Amino acid sequence: MYRAAARPRLPGGGSPVVRGVRAVVRAVRRFVAAVRALPNPRLTGLGSGLFCTVVMLLTGFLDRLLFGGSGLAYGLLFLPVSALTAVWVRPADLVTAPVAVPIAFAVGTLPISGGTDGFGGQVMGLFTSLAVHAGWLYGGTLIAGVIASVRKIRLMGRKRALRAQAAASSGRPPQRRMPAQHS
Repeated sequence: MYRAAARPRLPGGGSPVVRGVRAVVRAVRRFVAAVRALPNPRLTGLGSGLFCTVVMLLTGFLDRLLFGGSGLAYGLLFLPVSALTAVWVRPADLVTAPVAVPIAFAVGTLPISGGTDGFGGQVMGLFTSLAVHAGWLYGGTLIAGVIASVRKIRLMGRKRALRAQAAASSGRPPQRRMPAQHS
């Protein structure tokens, strides 16, 4: 596990700002430790889409049962589900996380949309609910997209470092890939 070097202590505990920053740093460290303690499955693209969709559908039903279809509660629960979907998808399927998340949001919105009787009324209720709660939809999609992008960039950096290390150990210069020429 990562251990930081010993930090010098300020006499008297420092100013209130320094104490506040230290408290935030401790909270972030506890949060990171708690996240690392979570299970770390690697879901396929389809598996992550199914995970997100099922969880959001169950969330929609629970929201309707407990809170009467509150968009705020549904949206707040959508954000961590979006993050977990992007974190748990396997590296080969990273592009699927930002695609699956909005679909799951729409499916989970069905129970809380509050449409009238009939197919047309349900569809109009769904579209209205999606329009009213678009901020949550965009926020969760943004979270999934940022997490997937950061994971992809880190993965590409690791691959580049491994290629450079392999080339250095074999004694030849690393090869650069040439972009494909289109005519």
